[in-house]
Amino acid sequence: MAEKDKYQNTIFFPIGGENPYGKYFTGQSYLEQISGNQFPVFNVTFEPSCRNDWHIHHAKSGGGQLLICVGGQGWYQEEGKDAVEMKAGTVINIPAGVKHWHGAAKDNWFSHLAIEIPGEETSTQWCEKVSDEEYGEL
Repeated sequence: MAEKDKYQNTIFFPIGGENPYGKYFTGQSYLEQISGNQFPVFNVTFEPSCRNDWHIHHAKSGGGQLLICVGGQGWYQEEGKDAVEMKAGTVINIPAGVKHWHGAAKDNWFSHLAIEIPGEETSTQWCEKVSDEEYGEL
């Protein structure tokens, strides 16, 4: 059984297909939309060592993002702060305007629900990659 299939058996939500935003990630990630009725909710899954680039969720008002870890082990880090370990049940509230990244631990798969908080004039600004040096310090 492939590693992806083994991991899928440990989490409730589907892993989904290859992430169409993959150019903003180091490593392989997957994306599955869970809901789109009231606001978008996605399950984002990261293979071991995969992480997204530094990025900022902008909004004139409201906005930001909520992450809920649903499986595996990962990291969340805001610019200028220590990284926070994420395990199943960890909730991270990301206000609009905060530069950050999130991704899997070195030897673990990782999945989180990504909930885009409604706001006015929202957008995502993708920044530089998380360097191997930065990531290796975790």
